[in-house]
Amino acid sequence: MNRTAVSSTNIRSIGYDPKSQTLEVEFNSGRLYQYTGVPEALFERFMKAPSKGKFFAQYVRDRFRTRKLR
Repeated sequence: MNRTAVSSTNIRSIGYDPKSQTLEVEFNSGRLYQYTGVPEALFERFMKAPSKGKFFAQYVRDRFRTRKLR
């Protein structure tokens, strides 16, 4: 999945596949996670959020099925 680099103290890049509703988040630590069942509208809000870390903590973390890729 292609990811877009973002400006954040915690998150390096974010990607999304609308067909599978899968969100990928790569953290500055190098960890990479996939979140499934994420609506496209939420991804769009995530990309526009002024604080990616705060948005992630409030709307993504612990709310979707998660798979660690690395």
